[in-house]
Amino acid sequence: MNEKRWITFDLDGTLMQNPFGAWVFPEIAEAVSGRLGRHHDVVAEMVAEHEARMGSGRYVEAYDWDDILRGRFRELGLSDPFEIEGLVRKHSVYPKVRLLEGGIQEALTKLCDRGYSLAAVTNGFYKFQAPVMEALGILDLFEEVVTPERAGAGKPDPAILRQLDGRIVAHVGDRLDHDVQLANRSRIAGLLIDRNLPEELKAISPDRRVQVPRGIRLLLNKGKREDKKASWNVLPNELLPAAMIHSVHEIQGIVDAM
Repeated sequence: MNEKRWITFDLDGTLMQNPFGAWVFPEIAEAVSGRLGRHHDVVAEMVAEHEARMGSGRYVEAYDWDDILRGRFRELGLSDPFEIEGLVRKHSVYPKVRLLEGGIQEALTKLCDRGYSLAAVTNGFYKFQAPVMEALGILDLFEEVVTPERAGAGKPDPAILRQLDGRIVAHVGDRLDHDVQLANRSRIAGLLIDRNLPEELKAISPDRRVQVPRGIRLLLNKGKREDKKASWNVLPNELLPAAMIHSVHEIQGIVDAM
């Protein structure tokens, strides 16, 4: 039996736009303010709790938005918190959710046709991600959807990948701190996707983009945006991707050469 060759993908910001920021969170804020009878920025409190959990390495708990919301309800003296999954399903319609570039389904299908197994590896819980993936027609393209509550770990902890039997060829994502760091800690190729690459970087190969001065500056600035407390002036090796791509259509050429 041939060993599986996996390509793993982040979802939000990599393949798709989810409805949380623009639709789900605002509806939560409106509902909480309505129950209190005054404006209250519960979303800011939820995000602060999320960041605190991430900062202490509680990667699974950090994305348990239902638990975070229940905690805010207790603090505010409110009863009967609602389940966020219902809001996600409600808002998982176009254009509230969308794929981030044309031809994503076709590109993923071509990778499958070339013998690669695809897995989504996301820090979002399955109940929050599957409705969006289904609405966008990509859920069935993935053999596995790996999520923190299923894996018992979250990115960038390499343990999130332990259930994938076989060889992971590459991980594709849009964040250095979550995706590239996961890849480097797992000793696999990390492909950073940035659809806003300047033309001078698009003109050279994906692996060269991370080596030239313009690409190095881009990565350094991105790293500092992701970690506002960063004191380094050189990007740490654990955050350095193997290649930088501007489209999912560049993936096949890279992985076929590995």
